[in-house]
Amino acid sequence: MAYWLVKSEPVKYSWDHMVEDGVTFWNGVRNHQASNNLKAMRLGDRAFFYHSNEGLAIVGIVEIVREYYPDPSDDTARFGMVDVRALEAMPAPVTLKMIKSHPALSEMALVRQSRLSVSPVNEHQWLEICRLGGLTTAAEPGPG
Repeated sequence: MAYWLVKSEPVKYSWDHMVEDGVTFWNGVRNHQASNNLKAMRLGDRAFFYHSNEGLAIVGIVEIVREYYPDPSDDTARFGMVDVRALEAMPAPVTLKMIKSHPALSEMALVRQSRLSVSPVNEHQWLEICRLGGLTTAAEPGPG
């Protein structure tokens, strides 16, 4: 299983909206590096749901439930999307300020490449953020 971080502005698509939808497509990515990260996602991978611009915090966890496929909103036909399912909210949001001040997390793409909308998270970072957010079982594989 691989780990990721996906960003959304809460005014456009919030965690609450994600939970209400249950499953949704993750589209609109137009950066080639972020798109390559979407292409690398596999069924069952997990991603942190990060509120960007407002809140600046990891607020939930989603699971990849459909691998990369064409994004119909892309007129150039060069970019794609994945589908994600809401798994669980972070009991305590993990803020960007917390992440930046934590030595073990300072090398995250979220910190080093702050404009990247889809980024990888290594297992150590994943577990540490889950711990900071009050989760103990978030790294375990979910049902099929």
